[in-house]
Amino acid sequence: MIAVLQTIFAFIFAIGILITFHEFGHYWVARKCKVKILRFSVGFGRPLWCKEFGGDNTEFVIGAIPLGGYVRMLDEREGHVPEQERDRAFNNKSLGERVAIVVAGPLFNFIFAVLAYWLVYVVGVTGLKPMISSVEEGSIAMQAGFRADDEITEINGRETPTWNTAVEILVAGVIERSTATVGVTDARGYERSLEVDLASIPIDAMAEGNLLRLLGVEPVRPAIPAIISEVADQGAARRAGLVEGDRIVAVDNIPIRDWRHCVELIRAAPGIPLSVRISRNGEEMEVILTPEGKLSEEGGTIGYIGVGVNPALNTDQSLFAVEAYPVHAALVKGFRKTMDMSVVTLQILGRMITGEASLKNLSGPVSIAQYAAQTAQMGIVTFLGFLAIVSISLGVLNLLPIPLLDGGHLFYYFIEFIKGSPVSLSMQLIGQRVGLVLLFGLMALAIYNDILRLAG
Repeated sequence: MIAVLQTIFAFIFAIGILITFHEFGHYWVARKCKVKILRFSVGFGRPLWCKEFGGDNTEFVIGAIPLGGYVRMLDEREGHVPEQERDRAFNNKSLGERVAIVVAGPLFNFIFAVLAYWLVYVVGVTGLKPMISSVEEGSIAMQAGFRADDEITEINGRETPTWNTAVEILVAGVIERSTATVGVTDARGYERSLEVDLASIPIDAMAEGNLLRLLGVEPVRPAIPAIISEVADQGAARRAGLVEGDRIVAVDNIPIRDWRHCVELIRAAPGIPLSVRISRNGEEMEVILTPEGKLSEEGGTIGYIGVGVNPALNTDQSLFAVEAYPVHAALVKGFRKTMDMSVVTLQILGRMITGEASLKNLSGPVSIAQYAAQTAQMGIVTFLGFLAIVSISLGVLNLLPIPLLDGGHLFYYFIEFIKGSPVSLSMQLIGQRVGLVLLFGLMALAIYNDILRLAG
């Protein structure tokens, strides 16, 4: 129950920030254009909080449904406007001013992403160096010339200090169906340049998080000691008497090399009693525990005992790198990453439309809530990165030429610019109905995908 509440809170907090930033873009530019603001709402439905501020008595509202927001402006199309305020009505502003007000919302989403990434890169992102442990026989990586102990130093001329950076560039290449030029350094320090054909990797398979496996490379991972740092209150480990600080020495008489080895043995034994030898305060003892069955991301059942480990404990720090930049350089990096992620988002949408990528890749509010909770638990840097990605998605989505979205209004203004007069109200009403159907269809599909993911 606590986990569910944490997920809901993280979702509301994340979406609330992004919606507020988006709507503030509309609000701020409208104020600069001297448009009267009637209401600034974060959320829809029944107001949970409402207060008037300023000389115009603008209502600031928090709605009960946190799935959007709006800025209501004075407009002759929505009601009577006193003669003395006609010049402050949105519909009476010039085409350029109306375009600026509408585009400001998505633009502020991109600005938020730039600032979030800027802060991330000022603080620094810690990740594993892109070092290769092994290469699968006959794989794409082996055909390209990768070998064990290679370290990826750059891709397409861009430095890759961590696997996160390398994977981001490779993902873009898969979506573009291109060939990547990869610079590597082997264990002796010799440099090579390799050409990797990414066009053969299915986009849907990559979207499931299997890119490195599809390439055929296994990253070098730190050997984390099998020392328990946390034990869940309800779980097989707690019932068997395991406590924080215990070191798992063997499972069914199989000596444990590291934490990963221990996890592999436990995951392979759902519902099977295991003899576990542990070391506690210098003394060894045997306990019997039965891993509970748990649904994996692949849909199978795996063993789970409810313990955690501290990855930073006695790990080889030479395997890690910190990607951090000075203040000005971090801003440039944040801008470039926002641009890259925006392009990738558009490309994925394009692939979905052409059928090259499955619509199952659409995520709805449930998935967003889960990611919000997970990233919030991983720290402020990870959470900021998540907010940036969602903010970019909101910005791109709102610029699509769908009626009811900002992009739909911009499309109307484009037509107005071409024909010299506004689109008729009757055509706008038809567009709104079409847009409503499209948006509800997209939302229904996204929620359906969420349900499928939850069901495994």
